[in-house]
Amino acid sequence: MQIPFGDFKRQYFELQRELDDAIQHVMQSGSYILGPAVKGFETDFAAYCEVPHCIGVGNGTDAIQLGLVALGVGVGDEVITVANTGVPGTAAIVAIGARPVFVDVDPVTRNMDPQLLTQAITARTKAIMPVHLYGLMADMPAILAVANQHGIPVIEDVAQAHGARLLGARAGSLGAVAAFSFYPSKNLGAIGDGGAITTTDEALDRQLRKLRVYGWERKYFSTVESGMNSRLDELQAALLAVKLRHLDASTARRVHIASYYAEQCADIGLTLPTTPAGYDAVYHLFVVESAHRDAYMNRLKSAGVSTDIHYPLPTHQQPIYQRYAPHGGLPVTERQSQTVFSLPNFPELTDSEVEYVAQTVRSVAATIEAT
Repeated sequence: MQIPFGDFKRQYFELQRELDDAIQHVMQSGSYILGPAVKGFETDFAAYCEVPHCIGVGNGTDAIQLGLVALGVGVGDEVITVANTGVPGTAAIVAIGARPVFVDVDPVTRNMDPQLLTQAITARTKAIMPVHLYGLMADMPAILAVANQHGIPVIEDVAQAHGARLLGARAGSLGAVAAFSFYPSKNLGAIGDGGAITTTDEALDRQLRKLRVYGWERKYFSTVESGMNSRLDELQAALLAVKLRHLDASTARRVHIASYYAEQCADIGLTLPTTPAGYDAVYHLFVVESAHRDAYMNRLKSAGVSTDIHYPLPTHQQPIYQRYAPHGGLPVTERQSQTVFSLPNFPELTDSEVEYVAQTVRSVAATIEAT
């Protein structure tokens, strides 16, 4: 067998009739920018996230940048975040002239460690941005407790956690604003770029709708600084609306695959993902850890199983962001960057493919862990 790490075509073929009908409807409508498809998706996605407001934007990075601007973050301000994810969040912070302040992560959940927040807060801290990594929400009650004590807003990075819950609350419903990416590989993925911001605050909703279109109060009449052109495309909105109807089913499939992997790989020496009580993870990725990562990945590749690393170089060690590295580094983040790797876990995998992945991992582990 040859098992891909992901395959966008499979989802298209499963939903082809619905997706093609959605495309045709938009094309025939003649409304291509911020029309009924975007408005309809915003309404549906807000309801899904259990919030009153959703603002469609161009991509997930713009969602973070616009969210920060709406919260009043600007030049010289600080935003506390993590470094064990991709660079888009940090890129958005730096783009508005603010400074990322990195804290380490909990070694079990791999999410922001709330116990490290207080010591990272300064007079310049204007926002805290946890990342719900790999489909598991960060400890929002603990993070919000610290943030509220200091009067600092929280922006959730939900790019990898569409539909996740913590103590019943949806990802994207707890922060002042939340940023979503609809990059094709996400649990809810467009066929191209796309993003959204959710909020429970009506004033922020109004501000964000201006910011995504040049700061316009109305057409050609700008009243808000730092506006930009970042609009969710009508075609992408229509496609996302179709996929949103299937999101819970595809999430259930991801969870089923993850549960099977966990069961089959429980006793072979790998460190498996952990979901604490009260959390409903959506398994955007199934990430394991091993001191023998390279050996695992090479042998799995030889056996036809594709894997990936999320992420091989922490943000604070990226060449352009090293100047923001904290004194003493981020020990957990740095250690895990040397040990994590991801197994295929997308909804369109067949049962036989899932079984083959698990069996192959077990077979490889028998040779690696014995040495």
